[in-house]
Amino acid sequence: MSSKTKRKPYLTALLTGAVSIASYIYFFTNLDVVTDYYTRGGYYAMFPILTAFYFSFVHGTFASSVISILGLEPAKSPH
Repeated sequence: MSSKTKRKPYLTALLTGAVSIASYIYFFTNLDVVTDYYTRGGYYAMFPILTAFYFSFVHGTFASSVISILGLEPAKSPH
């Protein structure tokens, strides 16, 4: 059994953290535009759903990278 050393995802954490912060800043500094488009109805109803998926993906990738950097990995099965 050879143990492979995994590289820590510092760059991924840095980039997705920066994208996450920038996205939140952009989103919350433009609430009037966001509210206008998100409350129009029709096909605009997909905007809140797509926004939730976007933030979930970016924040999830960032959180996963930070957890890996901290060395918190799932326990290996004894099988």
